[in-house]
Amino acid sequence: MQLNNKTVFITGGSRGIGAAIALKLAASGANVAIAAKSVVEDPRLGGTIYSVTEAIEKAGGKALPIQCDIRDEAAILDAVEKTAATFNGIDILINNASAIYLSPTEMLSAKQFDLMHDINIRGTFLVGKACLPYLKKSQAGHILTLSPPINLNPKWLGKHAAYTIAKYGMTMLALGWAEELEGYNVASNTLWPKTTIDTAAVRNLLGGETLAHKSRTPDIMADAALAILSKENKAYNGQTLIDEAVLRNEGISDFSKYSVIPGAALYTDLFLDE
Repeated sequence: MQLNNKTVFITGGSRGIGAAIALKLAASGANVAIAAKSVVEDPRLGGTIYSVTEAIEKAGGKALPIQCDIRDEAAILDAVEKTAATFNGIDILINNASAIYLSPTEMLSAKQFDLMHDINIRGTFLVGKACLPYLKKSQAGHILTLSPPINLNPKWLGKHAAYTIAKYGMTMLALGWAEELEGYNVASNTLWPKTTIDTAAVRNLLGGETLAHKSRTPDIMADAALAILSKENKAYNGQTLIDEAVLRNEGISDFSKYSVIPGAALYTDLFLDE
């Protein structure tokens, strides 16, 4: 039980990568607060804060479902306080909630631009700010933000500048926190997949079943997150980490079990040049 009695606050944990990480950390002994908007299941997306909580509890773990839109500062503060009161603090924050529109400038509406920046940058900042007092009190606090390394290859800005800026903003917050919190026992890193991950976003927005079949399951991100968060004494801090590299550091070299279709050619994820 590598995370026994640690408390995790995860945003957007009702499905996909967030749900997989929540389940993995709970299985390793953590108390997990699922802070997300979904309380009624959408057949296209699947999963709610309650379904993930039920799965965790059926496996013997502890979870707290909290409906929370991270665009709402009051809702964030309430969710963080409720988590800390229920589990006597917060040790780990996982910034997973994110919005995506891979549109060029002329095809992106102001509403879509605002949504990505309100969730990805502003929401991540406000959740981090709300959790910091509790993370500083933890014996080994950690912030893990699901965002990419900052790759200034012009193609990533040319294809979808607004989304790229929104995701890079999350990474800059994470790197900033690593420096800001240097005097405290709080680490801050980012995590990003080497290949695309089979999620609702991939199936509904990005490439459909064709891309999903060239992807890995969310389990690889969950295993990488556990490897990062199980380390003591800031073994990882101020780094932009890739799931496959993290697991290689754990001595894992065979990633075939994570492929949606065994043996299929995999599609390298956004912001990685190979």
